[in-house]
Amino acid sequence: MDILKAINLTKIYGEAETKVEAVKNASFTVSKGEFISIVGPSGSGKSTLLNLLGALDHPTSGKVYIDGRDIVTMREKELSVFRRRNIGFVFQAFNLVPELNVEENMMLPLLLDYKKPDRVYMNELLDILGLRERKHYLPNQLSGGQQQRVAIGRALATKPALILADEPTGNLDTKNSRDVIDLLKLSVERYNQTLIMITHNPNFASVADRVLNVEDGVVMELGGTAQ
Repeated sequence: MDILKAINLTKIYGEAETKVEAVKNASFTVSKGEFISIVGPSGSGKSTLLNLLGALDHPTSGKVYIDGRDIVTMREKELSVFRRRNIGFVFQAFNLVPELNVEENMMLPLLLDYKKPDRVYMNELLDILGLRERKHYLPNQLSGGQQQRVAIGRALATKPALILADEPTGNLDTKNSRDVIDLLKLSVERYNQTLIMITHNPNFASVADRVLNVEDGVVMELGGTAQ
């Protein structure tokens, strides 16, 4: 079952001499439970592509379907609710709320949606992420690796259709980076999550089921054909 489908996705910034095609006519599908990594040089269009897939940016043309829903035609209010319920984000910057503790940060998407957290599931996440003993800690009491674990927990809390990770290991040392990749892969295997991750690290990229390469806005599957 395809959880995501991109059709002729294009994003253009500027006009005439300042025109930049950040993403050029990209078409591909992602199956439920698949782990996709996106690689490519800096400025190639990777983050723009991820932002289009996550409805953080609007395409110039083309379509994006998530779980059968056309997100391009949604109005902003509907899109905001859909994004909160169906897409989990993990960024290079942890983006935690400094006044909230570990558990509260993880539950934030649910609380914003006026939903009661599943305590059994949340405790399971805290255990898997190694945060049970630190669930009452504030972000400034945690290491960078621990903060990124909280961000992963927040992304998983709503059991989203799709998790998008933009350089999730960018601010971490080698050991913590490996731990974060292992946790993301575990989330795919244990919860049948679908993960799309940007990385500059070829070793981390190779952990994925498939690798998409973005260069000058063109998306191609490594070992495959142009998308």
